[in-house]
Amino acid sequence: MTRGDQTVERAADRLDEMAQHAARDSGVKAKLAEPLAEDAALLRGMRPSQIAARVRGRPGGEPGAKQPLPAPAPEPPKARSSKKRRGGPSPILVAVGAFALGIVIAKVIDWRGHAHPR
Repeated sequence: MTRGDQTVERAADRLDEMAQHAARDSGVKAKLAEPLAEDAALLRGMRPSQIAARVRGRPGGEPGAKQPLPAPAPEPPKARSSKKRRGGPSPILVAVGAFALGIVIAKVIDWRGHAHPR
């Protein structure tokens, strides 16, 4: 077992201890016991030596285990978009036009505001 594996195993043991301690209590702590135990099991599955073995093509995770790789699944055909672009104005052009129209409306309101001072 490598040093990284030992570190991961110690962390998983610590999570197990926390889960057992939380299970003894009541309330919110008791509800957290099961997820902590699941996290410990997940962490044990993520040991660096197992990950390296999987990368090298040994699905069992054991460095000496020689298992054939499964055949790759065929890729599903790409779905074509049924919605085609119908043209129309560019979204940037619409935004610039709205901005310009807003400026014109603000100028008109400001101009008319001077016509009736209080």
